[in-house]
Amino acid sequence: MNYDNEIIFILNEAGYKGLSVKKIARHVFNNCNTLFNEVSFEDVHRYVGAYLSRNSKTADSMVERTEIRGVYRLNHSNTSRQLFLDFANGDETEETNEEKNTEDRSLSLF
Repeated sequence: MNYDNEIIFILNEAGYKGLSVKKIARHVFNNCNTLFNEVSFEDVHRYVGAYLSRNSKTADSMVERTEIRGVYRLNHSNTSRQLFLDFANGDETEETNEEKNTEDRSLSLF
């Protein structure tokens, strides 16, 4: 599972106020836990906490701490905006490449 994408998506949806680590972990757990791929909440919470603390240390990182202890939000600096745009556009380029590769090779009926 790619928890990183889920964390960024959830923080984007949370907006400027941000969310606590426990709430982010709960959202990631609900999005990634399936019938065939069960994960424990403690493992997800530990990963989310480590990811957020690791990626909020510098001023240019995508995630930043708020004034409230344990609450994180997306950093809206110019560098992080560019990283987020690159992150968001990466999915679209793969879809457009797949569409270009499919050609209509059907024969004309007339």
